Formats: sequence, structure tokens, C-alpha cells
Amino acid sequence: MNPEVTEFIESLKEPWQIELSAALRAIVHEAVDGVQERIQYKKPHFLKNGKYAAVISPSKDAVSFTLFNASGLELPEDRFAGPPERKTIKLRQGQAPDSAELSSLLRQTTASL
Repeated sequence: MNPEVTEFIESLKEPWQIELSAALRAIVHEAVDGVQERIQYKKPHFLKNGKYAAVISPSKDAVSFTLFNASGLELPEDRFAGPPERKTIKLRQGQAPDSAELSSLLRQTTASL
């Protein structure tokens, strides 16, 4: 795990954002073999073989989690937004990520990377 990403997550202002971001990070590491992480564009990015897999984007009232390479996935439009190749889910205070769902989606989106 990249210490810069750890520092980024631990420096978030809201405890719920820290908890949510740490949970999302753990899901990525569990689901994606050989994942690399770095801070890019002031956000934690996760890569497989040098190609984007996911990004965590905290904002004032949410933590967004974006899946790359999502073309062809069938996702609930009421929860995931964005163009076909990038799908984002916004999680707010009190919401927990669906680990099984996100792990499955990450495995699908990174299988060809």
C-alpha cells in the first residue's frame, strides 16, 4: 500500500469519509490482483498493469467511487452514473459500500487489463 494514499485517506476531515475511503480501498485490494495505487489529480487512483481501474473522490457531502473500463456492464442507473467507460457511485454519510457487488464489478472491469 502506498503511504501517500494512506496519508490522503487519514487526512480527510470527516471520520465517516475516512472510514468509507478505507473500506473502498480495501475492496479494491481484495478484488484486483497486483493493484498499484498512487495519488494523481489529488485523489487516490488504483491501477492494474499501469491502466486505471478505480478512483476514490471525496467531496464535501459524499465519497465517489469510479470504476474504469465499465463499457458493457449492466449497472443500476439509479446508483451508478457516467459515460459507458466510467461509472461512478456516490456514497454519503451513513451508507456502506456493497463489498460483494463492488468486488464483482472490479473483477469484471480489470479482467482484461
